Amino acid sequence: MIKTKNKKLPHATSIDLSPEARSTVVGLLNQQLANVSDLYSQTKQAHWNVRGPEFYQVHKLFDDVAAPLQEMIDELAERAVTIGGFALGTVRCAANLSELEEFPLEPGAMEYVEELGKRYATVANSVRHAIDQADEAGDAATADLFTQLSRQLDQSVYFLEAHFRN
Repeated sequence: MIKTKNKKLPHATSIDLSPEARSTVVGLLNQQLANVSDLYSQTKQAHWNVRGPEFYQVHKLFDDVAAPLQEMIDELAERAVTIGGFALGTVRCAANLSELEEFPLEPGAMEYVEELGKRYATVANSVRHAIDQADEAGDAATADLFTQLSRQLDQSVYFLEAHFRN
C-alpha cells in the first residue's frame, strides 16, 4: 500500500465509509492507478516499437489490449477522489509507485507479447488482492470496480498468452 506524508483525507464527503476505510481504499486505488498507468505506457511502448514478420497482428493486438486501460485509469482516479482522497495520477507518481518492472527497449514482436503477458498478469494478480482488501475495508463499490478491472486484465492476459503458450 502507498504511504503518503499526510494520512488525512483532503476532501470531505457524506459517503458512509469510515475515514480509516476510505484512507485504506484510497491507497489501494492509487496503487492500482500507478500499475495500470504504467501498464498502459508499456503497452504503447511495445505498440510503437514492434518489429518483425508478425508486425501487423501484434501491433493491432497491443492497441486492443491498451484501449480499455485508459477508461480504467479514469475510473480508478475518480473513485479515489469520490471517497475523499486524492488521485496520484502523474507519470512520475506511476513510475514511483508501480509494481511493474521496466519494459525492455529492444524491438521485437513475440518477445514484446511475452513481456506484456507477464506484466498484465502481475497487475491482474495485484488487483485480485486489492479486491479482498477493499472488501475487508467495507467498500463493496471499490471491490466491484476492482472486480471489473480484474476481468478485463484477465482477458488481456488470455489474448497475450495465446500467442506464446500452447
